[in-house]
Amino acid sequence: MMSLLSVKEESALQILSIYSRFATGRMAFAPLLLLSLLVLGGLAGCEDKTPKASANTAPVEVGVEVLHPQSVPLTTELPGRTAASLVAEVRPQVDGILRERLFREGSEVLAGEVLYRVVPSTYKAEYSNALAALKRAQAALPSSESKAKRYAELIGQGAISEQDYQDAQSVYEADLAAIASAKAALESAKISLDYTEIKAPISGRVEMSDLTPGALVTANQSVPLTTIRQLDPINVDLTQSSTTMLNLRQAIASGEISVEGKTMKVKLKLENGTIYPYEGTVEFAGAKVDESTGTYTLRAEFPNPDRLLLPGMYVRAIIQDGVFQNGFLLPQMAVGRTPKGEATALFVDKDDKIQQRLLKVRGSHGNSWLVGSGINDGDRLLVLGSQSVRPGQVVTAKEMDVDDATGEIKPVSTGVKTATEAPANEAKEG
Repeated sequence: MMSLLSVKEESALQILSIYSRFATGRMAFAPLLLLSLLVLGGLAGCEDKTPKASANTAPVEVGVEVLHPQSVPLTTELPGRTAASLVAEVRPQVDGILRERLFREGSEVLAGEVLYRVVPSTYKAEYSNALAALKRAQAALPSSESKAKRYAELIGQGAISEQDYQDAQSVYEADLAAIASAKAALESAKISLDYTEIKAPISGRVEMSDLTPGALVTANQSVPLTTIRQLDPINVDLTQSSTTMLNLRQAIASGEISVEGKTMKVKLKLENGTIYPYEGTVEFAGAKVDESTGTYTLRAEFPNPDRLLLPGMYVRAIIQDGVFQNGFLLPQMAVGRTPKGEATALFVDKDDKIQQRLLKVRGSHGNSWLVGSGINDGDRLLVLGSQSVRPGQVVTAKEMDVDDATGEIKPVSTGVKTATEAPANEAKEG
């Protein structure tokens, strides 16, 4: 650089010297200065034209995963709420004063177990009165029965009038009716007396008591004494869009998805992210679609022996829809989205050129997307280096293996981990 500047300075001085021999006066200074600048600029331009080092044109090395079709269990994750399988509000069926409460609030009770007692004295008296009425009616029956039989014989002999015979029969039948009426009254009195013991209509967990001993209660009052909920088994009410339902049914009808058995199995993901240890089944599917939301209702039933699930809990149900035949699993970090929301991914074709494809995603499976069309057996999916290539570019492809659980990428040949954080960053940017 120093030698080049010296040459420039020497050339400029020579030019100035020559020019000064022929130019005199102040007017000669401006052309002289302009000429010097042009000379120096030309020399600087010559310096800028120094050849640069040639760029490296070797193909970029990228990581690819070779795709193969497989049978993939297809699941749908739906939001839901738990609900008791049976709910019973306990109300008195007779009027009276509560004498005692016989259960512990929050405990498990059995169907038929006595929960409350109403003071029974009035109903005991009514029962005794009904019993006496029955005995009175039964006492009158033998006489009327005997008379009716005797008159039946006499009428045949012409010893009595037809009217006397009819009167005797009427008295006998009236006594029979009186006995039947007395029995019904006695049964009614017994039922009322039994209702002074308020029993659990179902088995389940009983809630707090809204009334205490000493309170006045009336038959079928609006406020329940308490509520019982059966928690084992427990229901989960789910909602699914009608579009998802149609897609699933059409896929099953076309044979794209195969279903084993007649029941759909369900797993639960709880609010804290853990998986519920017991598996359930779908027991009910709605017969109509909600016009306002475009969804319909499913109900699943789960065993709940540990009472881990309580009514009202928010859960996510993982429904096993069936098995998707000949599907391809693509790591989610290798799939991007267009501005229109379409799924897209980069592939390396047979000529080692980058190719971009639009994909039809059918669902998720772990950390992968399930794709059913647009991919062939043996296609090479770009999983590493997507930020440094573009469609049509020639690359050097190195086969990788992607862990579905962790997203870790390893070379197939050595099994040595080459990238963990980079793929995640690429997925976020894409």
